[in-house]
Amino acid sequence: MVDFKLNDVLRLRKPHPCGGYEWKVYRLGADIGIICNTCQRRLLVPRSDLEKRIKTFVSRGE
Repeated sequence: MVDFKLNDVLRLRKPHPCGGYEWKVYRLGADIGIICNTCQRRLLVPRSDLEKRIKTFVSRGE
């Protein structure tokens, strides 16, 4: 299980349609809320799906 924290910046394996790879965590729970750093689009992704899609942490939050 991956330990997500608020304000983590993640790099995902596939790009968002806008072309951005980096996302910021803004909500924690069973669903993780992430914001695209390129276009500011907000998504709620199930924790299990996000754990599979993550490539690396760019920076860690609090």
